[in-house]
Amino acid sequence: MGFKLGSERGNHAINGELKTKLNFVRKSQDSASVPGVPIIRKKLEEGIMGEANMDGSIYISKDVTPGSAQEREVLNHEMRHATDMKVGKLKYSDDDIKYDGITFPRKTINGRDMIHYNGKWVEAGSKKFPWELDANNGNK
Repeated sequence: MGFKLGSERGNHAINGELKTKLNFVRKSQDSASVPGVPIIRKKLEEGIMGEANMDGSIYISKDVTPGSAQEREVLNHEMRHATDMKVGKLKYSDDDIKYDGITFPRKTINGRDMIHYNGKWVEAGSKKFPWELDANNGNK
């Protein structure tokens, strides 16, 4: 007995407009979209424009204008982190950040998220960290 998935349809036209089976259209102009990656707009801490999460989702700050060049830049940056997490190059927890096989301790000091890097405690989000340098390099 055979299994039939359905009729195959490639590109086709309806009323003169080209259609395809795969259609990655934004739900609205107000929402960024990446196939397979949940993009969630929310209020983030002061100065934070985006966050890539270990669960594969990405937060974008409500302060970023939808459809703007800044939104594309933030999304590209966070997608770089998300990709690094998926391939095992980057992993984080409350206690540390692991990047390229190196573990960087992490803790809260005076209410600020700090990461031990090059012998000093540096506030999380610094552009000095190697994972930030790599993600920023992907935007140039």
